[in-house]
Amino acid sequence: MKIFKEEQNFRQTWLIVLLIIACIVPVTMMIKKYLKEDSTLSTQEFAITIGVILLSISLIFFFKLTTKIDEVGIHYQFFPLHFKVKTIPWNTISKAYVRTYYPISEFGGWGLRGGFFFNKGKEKAVNVSGDIGIQLILKNGKKLLIGTQKKEEAKRVLETYNLKIN
Repeated sequence: MKIFKEEQNFRQTWLIVLLIIACIVPVTMMIKKYLKEDSTLSTQEFAITIGVILLSISLIFFFKLTTKIDEVGIHYQFFPLHFKVKTIPWNTISKAYVRTYYPISEFGGWGLRGGFFFNKGKEKAVNVSGDIGIQLILKNGKKLLIGTQKKEEAKRVLETYNLKIN
């Protein structure tokens, strides 16, 4: 009985740099407004506004994608959007394999993707970084791609449970 487990967070350098740059402009504007001699902005309002800006930008670092593959099926959770682990039993899967994908052109980026602007059909993705994913084709025709950083390990475990897909 093989088990695959993986936890991923948004920790890419480019993302951190982008968030810092995005944070500089509103924080600088608030500091300028607060330091003006004729400012009507109180210290409390200033602190709350700066706090809200920093908190809202840092929220992305609380997101975590957890994936587990075992004899029951494939389990995943994208916290805090999923409070409970979602399980896809083997008997509902028609095909499962690891593949390279194009996050931006196929799904519009990373995160919980698919459905509104990109991939209005039956295909969804849950990913954090990279371009490797566990592709699931379900018996009801829907498709789900779960991002992974452990390509070879995921392949080996999927091969183990391929017999459960009927």
